[in-house]
Amino acid sequence: MPHQEIIFAGFGGQGILSMGKFLAHAGLEENLNVSWFPSYGPEMRGGTSNCSVIVSDEPIGAPLVTDATAVVVMNRPSLDKFERYVVKGGLLIIDSDLVNREPERTDIEVIKIPAQRIAEEVGSKKIANMVLLGALVEKTKIVSMESLLKALKEHGKEQFYELNKKALERGAEFAK
Repeated sequence: MPHQEIIFAGFGGQGILSMGKFLAHAGLEENLNVSWFPSYGPEMRGGTSNCSVIVSDEPIGAPLVTDATAVVVMNRPSLDKFERYVVKGGLLIIDSDLVNREPERTDIEVIKIPAQRIAEEVGSKKIANMVLLGALVEKTKIVSMESLLKALKEHGKEQFYELNKKALERGAEFAK
């Protein structure tokens, strides 16, 4: 598996840091080198939040991502800020229910997912982040879905496991 650098971004309270955490734990499950670097404004819930995750079979020098192989955004300010971080040929995943503009870049792959609507169909808008994470894992093959589910089971809240699993699967289906 090659070196991949991911940025997850949105508002505080959307599960941005959780997406990164579960991905990092899944990388550890596969004996890969990982870094998880959270960042959020002083407002926390409702303020902007992002995290950088690096998953690699090589040692990781610094945890900060400036050349992202993929960016996942859950709001317009995050698209405005991080679209330029995606490397040429990289992947941009957008929650199309919350982002009201088209990406400007034409040299990257863009997947627009109505994550809020899909999450609501599964059972709760709160799991829209898991829909997006499922799509990312399916599209990039950064880790296996099995490793991601194991990370979710071990590091997530048990009462939300089945709901989160369904959301991940729906996101993966959407990305196929």
